[in-house]
Amino acid sequence: MNRYEQFRQAAIGQGIPNDEIDKFAGQLRFAVWLSGTAQGEKVVGQKGGLPRLPVGTEWPSDRDGFALPFIASVDCAALPRAEGLPLPADGSLLLFLRYEEDLLAPFSPDGQPEYARVLYVPAGTETAVSPLPPELDGIDDYGMPLLIPERMLSAWVEADLPEWMEETDELAMEGQSDYVNELFNDLKHFDQLCEIVDSLWPGPGNRMSTLRIGGHCREIGGSDGPWHEMATANLKNRSEAGLDRPGKWNFPLIHAEEHRLIQDWVPLAQFYTQSDFHYGCFLISFEDLAAKRFDGMRSFTMFSE
Repeated sequence: MNRYEQFRQAAIGQGIPNDEIDKFAGQLRFAVWLSGTAQGEKVVGQKGGLPRLPVGTEWPSDRDGFALPFIASVDCAALPRAEGLPLPADGSLLLFLRYEEDLLAPFSPDGQPEYARVLYVPAGTETAVSPLPPELDGIDDYGMPLLIPERMLSAWVEADLPEWMEETDELAMEGQSDYVNELFNDLKHFDQLCEIVDSLWPGPGNRMSTLRIGGHCREIGGSDGPWHEMATANLKNRSEAGLDRPGKWNFPLIHAEEHRLIQDWVPLAQFYTQSDFHYGCFLISFEDLAAKRFDGMRSFTMFSE
């Protein structure tokens, strides 16, 4: 029985109507969480250290040729499966990010990010540990090493609900979109449904994740979040959005575009960087993820203060 069916059977057992179960389940996602390995745990990847690149492949860099710091790699075949998350069945994913520059780079809805990269290495590819580029043999502006200390990773699956479900008092809901408010009003057994999720998947306790794959996008700090940036970038050439007229923005249209993006896209990786003030978020469409088109990834670095 998969996790969605577990949730459904538990909710039916408590007499909750099917339409509510379906609507709530539409918000429920599952994510793979990764953290440092404890004794006896299966190794599924590594954080930091030196990456294993395909033989003959250069270390990813920006347009000026500056190498991008290596964040982590994961072995897709070793990862636990999470329902609704179409990760490759095998091969490896390597993540690179130059977070200070990525934070300041203007977002473009088209084209690969300059300061972030996801490299997919198919199973069976001949690889070798890459030597460290000279420019990464130092520290960043925060005094942190550009070469992250190597640490082996293990993984498990967690249930994940959107952040708005954590705070549903009247004041908080006033700032939500019409879609969210209508959904919340339709969920007469909201608290009960949340309790079912908590009882089935009580969380990792005090264990913190180093990296998250899948689930919902977290929004860190006070600046505009990824969904808003993507939505306004997609709508900038549509006159009805009013983005060229201060005070005339069509917020219902922007919220509708944000909702579409949330349905169609998923976090490929979310992680705190070595500075602890910059939070990396790589987003990819479900369609591109299923097709292994990782050049469709979009990067958003958020500042936590």
